Amino acid sequence: MEAARRLTTADGTGLAYWLWQPGAERRRLLVLIHGAASNHTRWSEFLEHTELKESWDVLRPDMRGNGESMVRGRLDTEIWSRDLAEILEIEGYPSGLVIGHSLGAQIAIHFAARYPSQADGLVLIDPVFRRALIGKQRRISRARPLFLLAIWVARALNSLGIYRRQIPNRDLKVLDQETRKELQTARSKEEIAKKYGALGPILRYMPTANYLQQLVETVGPVPDLAAIHCPVLVLLSSGITFAHAEINKQEIARFPRVEVVTIEANHWPLTERPAEVRQAIENWVGANYSAEFS
Repeated sequence: MEAARRLTTADGTGLAYWLWQPGAERRRLLVLIHGAASNHTRWSEFLEHTELKESWDVLRPDMRGNGESMVRGRLDTEIWSRDLAEILEIEGYPSGLVIGHSLGAQIAIHFAARYPSQADGLVLIDPVFRRALIGKQRRISRARPLFLLAIWVARALNSLGIYRRQIPNRDLKVLDQETRKELQTARSKEEIAKKYGALGPILRYMPTANYLQQLVETVGPVPDLAAIHCPVLVLLSSGITFAHAEINKQEIARFPRVEVVTIEANHWPLTERPAEVRQAIENWVGANYSAEFS
């Protein structure tokens, strides 16, 4: 049912993606966008269990600079949005419902702003808005010039041939399953933040320059939310997050057509509460799209 595909973009970059398409006839399309230091396997459990695949085709890309779309070079929301538009065009889909987590949510917002006719709707899982940032993410945002300098240095070294020749892929489905088992006996809920935020394991699976660019883009500015008119569902974690809750909600309220659902999790709800996330998305999609596309 799901086929691995590859695309060479207009700028010569090879992208890998997976398309769930049971028949030859194209149906409505879900586009599942992973976050920073991640890949398409972040969505493996969602695809395995969701009822939506009975009536929707499902696209899971490895975004440029991640997984099997590994490349060294410039990475930002403009490029990722353009990559998505190219994939939809080559596969013959005029539009899609874009679902993204963290950096994936930022990409979804930028995609909808740049290609409004191609965005049927957005599901944003723990999106990050600069005005609401707290803690480490706020410090990263303020230190943006230093991060840009570090990125320039890392890319300069890469251009001189100084980089790792082999970077392994990471199966995040396995990681998520192992983490849920650990959380059952975790000493504190901070354990998942330490596990998923540890720099060592992250850099084992991706180039340093790529990770730094993704960090910068995660806390970067977003387009005018009031100008995005497609339906929007926002899933917000109630526990450890990167944003001030009330300010985040004020930013989210700028979407003209938005619904907010709270999930009891700590910024990784796809890992911690996959069933609740899946149910919230299925309920919202059923309420907003069944009649429209019947």
